[in-house]
Amino acid sequence: MSKKKILLNAFNMNCIGHINHGLWTHPRDTSTQYKTLEYWTDLAQTLERGLFDGLFIADIVGVYDVYQDSIDVPLKESIQLPVNDPLLLVSAMAAVTRHLGFGLTANLTYEPPYLFARRMSTLDHLSRGRVGWNIVTGYLDSAAKAMGLTEQVEHDRRYDQADEYLQVLYKLWEGSWEDDAVLNDPQARVYAQPGKVHKVEHRGEFYQVEGYHLCEPSPQRTPVLFQAGSSERGLLFAGRHAECVFISGQNKAATRVQVDKVRASAVEVGRNPDDIKVFMGLNVIVGATAELAWAKHAEYLSYASAEAGVAHFSASTAIDFAQYELDEPIQYVKSNAIQSATRNLQNNDWTRRKLLEQHALGGRYITLVGSPEQVADELESWISETGLDGFNLTRIVTPESYVDFIDLVVPELQRRGSYKTEYEQGTLREKVFHGSARLPEQHTGSTYRH
Repeated sequence: MSKKKILLNAFNMNCIGHINHGLWTHPRDTSTQYKTLEYWTDLAQTLERGLFDGLFIADIVGVYDVYQDSIDVPLKESIQLPVNDPLLLVSAMAAVTRHLGFGLTANLTYEPPYLFARRMSTLDHLSRGRVGWNIVTGYLDSAAKAMGLTEQVEHDRRYDQADEYLQVLYKLWEGSWEDDAVLNDPQARVYAQPGKVHKVEHRGEFYQVEGYHLCEPSPQRTPVLFQAGSSERGLLFAGRHAECVFISGQNKAATRVQVDKVRASAVEVGRNPDDIKVFMGLNVIVGATAELAWAKHAEYLSYASAEAGVAHFSASTAIDFAQYELDEPIQYVKSNAIQSATRNLQNNDWTRRKLLEQHALGGRYITLVGSPEQVADELESWISETGLDGFNLTRIVTPESYVDFIDLVVPELQRRGSYKTEYEQGTLREKVFHGSARLPEQHTGSTYRH
C-alpha cells in the first residue's frame, strides 16, 4: 500500500518580516531584497526544484498598531511593514516555472468582486491554471479606517458578506462564458459567439452587479480556493467554499480535532471529506546531523525578536500585551480579531513572560529541529496522527530555510515514498486533487455553470 504523499507549500509574504520576526538581521538572510523580481524568480525556481506544490503568499491590508498603541516596533523590526502587493509577483514567477502553484491572499472586504474576478482570471491565464486564492475578510481596525470605515465589520458579519462575494464570483467565473463561447475563427470573423456569453445580474444585500465577465474562460475558471478560519462561522464558510484550509496547530491531539471539524463541515453540505486539503503552518530547522541542526537553531535564536513576535500577536488578538507586567495574568477580551488566537488565550494561564517564551524564534508555530531522518519521522507522524494533508513551511532565514529542506528533507521523504518524485501534468487543481481542472460537481460553485 503506497503512503500518503505529503503536500507542501512555501509560506511567504511580499515583505521582510513574515512569521519568524527578527531574522531579517541574520547575515545570510536576503529578505530585504523582496522588492526585486530576482528575489522572487529565484525563490520560485528553488521551490520547483524541490517539487513544492505551491508558494502560499500571505498579505494584510493595514498595520499592526495594537502593541504599545503604535507602529514603532513593526517599523523597527519590519513586522509585515512595509508590505507590497502579492498578486503582481505571479507573472514573473510563472514565467520561470512550469508547475509551481501560487496561493494568493486578497482581502475581499476592500476588493470589488467584478474587478477582482478579472485580475484572478488574468493570472490563471498567464500561469496556465496555477493560481489559488486565499480568501480573507480582514481583522485589522487599522485597515478598516484606512479604507474609509470607522471600525472593522463584526466577525460573523464579514463571513455573511464573503458568502455573497463568492456568489458573485461564481456567476462571473463559472456562468458568464459558456465552455464553447470562444470560436476564434478569423475566416468567419467571429472570436466569441454572442449567444454563449451571458450577462451576470446580481442583486444582493452587499453587492449589486450587472455585467459580463471581462475574461474568456481560464484553465481553472475558479482558482483553487484557500481559506484559514477555525471559528464556528469560519468552518461553515469553509464547508461551503474552501478547497484547501490552513490551520495553526500546537499539538497533535488538538490538530486532529481541528482537521476532523474541517472535514465534517464539508460533509454537512454534501461534499466529500477529502474535498478539502488541510495544511498546517510549520517551522523546520534541519542539518546533516541533529547536532548541526540544534547549533543552527541556537544561532537563529540569537537573531530572533520575541518582542516583535508578541507585537504581531497583539494585532492578531487586538490585545496590547505591552500593558501587562511580565508575570501579570493576561485578561481575555472578546474582539473582532482572529477568533482562534483569542480563544487560545482564553484556555490558558497566559502571561507576557510565557508569550515571550513561546515567541522565542519570533513566531508561535511549532518548530521541528533535527537531522533529515528525524524531521521526516515527525512530518510523517503529524500526517498519520492528525489527518493533515500537508504543511505551509515558513521561512526562518531566507532562502536558506527552503534550500536546507529541499536538499536534506525532500530526498529522505522521497526515499520513504512520502513525497512525489515528479510533478503531475495539469493545473494546480489537477495536481492537488488528481481530478478535473474545474470545480467538482459537489462544490457549490459548480451550480452556477450554464
